[in-house]
Amino acid sequence: MMEKRPLVWLSAANTNTGVQKELEKNWSLTSFSFDQSVPLLTAVPDRARVGVLEFPEQAGANMHWLEGWLEALGLTYWVAISPRRPASGAHPANLIARYCSDFHTQPVDYTRLNTVLGHLWGMASILDTTNSPAQHDYGDLALQGRSQAIRHTLSLLRRFSATLEPVLINGESSTGKDAAARFVHANSIRATGPLIFINCAALPATLTQSELFGYEKGAFTSALCSHQGRLEQANGGSLVFSGINELHLEQQSALLRFLQEGEIERVGGNTRIRVDGRIITTTTQPLPELVSLGLFRRDVYFRLGSLEVTLPPLKNRREDIAQLAHSLLETTFPDAERKRLSKGAVQSLVNHSWPGNLQELQNRLRRGALLSDRSVIEASDLGLRPPAPDTDQPSNLSLKAFRDEADQQALMCSLRLANNNLSEAARLLKISRASLYRLLDKYNPHPPTGHSFKQKPDPTGDSI
Repeated sequence: MMEKRPLVWLSAANTNTGVQKELEKNWSLTSFSFDQSVPLLTAVPDRARVGVLEFPEQAGANMHWLEGWLEALGLTYWVAISPRRPASGAHPANLIARYCSDFHTQPVDYTRLNTVLGHLWGMASILDTTNSPAQHDYGDLALQGRSQAIRHTLSLLRRFSATLEPVLINGESSTGKDAAARFVHANSIRATGPLIFINCAALPATLTQSELFGYEKGAFTSALCSHQGRLEQANGGSLVFSGINELHLEQQSALLRFLQEGEIERVGGNTRIRVDGRIITTTTQPLPELVSLGLFRRDVYFRLGSLEVTLPPLKNRREDIAQLAHSLLETTFPDAERKRLSKGAVQSLVNHSWPGNLQELQNRLRRGALLSDRSVIEASDLGLRPPAPDTDQPSNLSLKAFRDEADQQALMCSLRLANNNLSEAARLLKISRASLYRLLDKYNPHPPTGHSFKQKPDPTGDSI
């Protein structure tokens, strides 16, 4: 029998329809209630890509956590079920338009619903294969995680993707800014258009105009034919200026005209060419600070910074580090060479300050995999200090150890209360004198100096 595919079910706690039972015939359901706050970690099955969102009969105050749940679960596709067609402009209608690929009104046509879910599952599987992170480096895993910091960032990026306004992405080096730019493009209406990257640090000042705007044949000695610039190549798509803070003032001036008018002229030409391309920029230094220092044009900044987001550094995403590390090991090394991290190594990764962010994480994992002689990578292989032992944890947690300690304490307490009288101590412990002697032999307690164990006459005539 074929294994059931995982399906996420998201609804209010008080909803009780027969749709779930019907779906369970073909799917393995994992249910969540959106009228509860979103936990930091949600138990989503690894293979879950599709979910069903069921709206309650009365959409009330219990829906204020719903958007947070949709962001946290991070599924590829959602299908909505509603008691009736949502009113235009109402909160459910806005959520359906933003997050859902299809919606159904009750009573539900189960055959149609199963067909839609199966189709979406197949599409998600194709996307997973096409965008397999095994083909890429840490950048494609940069937005992976369940921490509050990365969930908030993804929420902003999704909102920005729905517009065509310029997006400015701030962040320290190696926090995944280029991955965020690709995310914005891939989730926008320009996704089928070209995505052109320009590394501003590698753009010579003398070649800025020819690189950005292109040139006509004969514009200069080596111009043997006409050439499209990067801006023209991005027509109908997105153009990413990676490291915009590296542009010199004169290069910024050359870019300003296009930002103002959306038109270019090739070097050596006199025809104005309309370019419809979305601008996405990334920077490692806050542009307002550069503006105040006179290193960045204020008018250029205002045209680039309509929508701004800052990617969190890895030290602010400690909940994601273990997941990122395991994913990087899987994507960096083939199955035959793959190794796993020990618990101590994972804890050392979580405790590290990560000044080099994701690039440093990838480098340390490569080092650990190469230096470890075993299938397990330890903290020392990663070049990190092993985590300090937990001094509050007992060294021996066996049940026998706890019982022995309890027996010894009970024996000492009974002897104290009985003034070292063995018969009285046995009576207090409700055990025979033979059992008391066995405890004395096992734990060998000594009476206080100047005292000795006493024996009380036994009324039964037995001696001890």
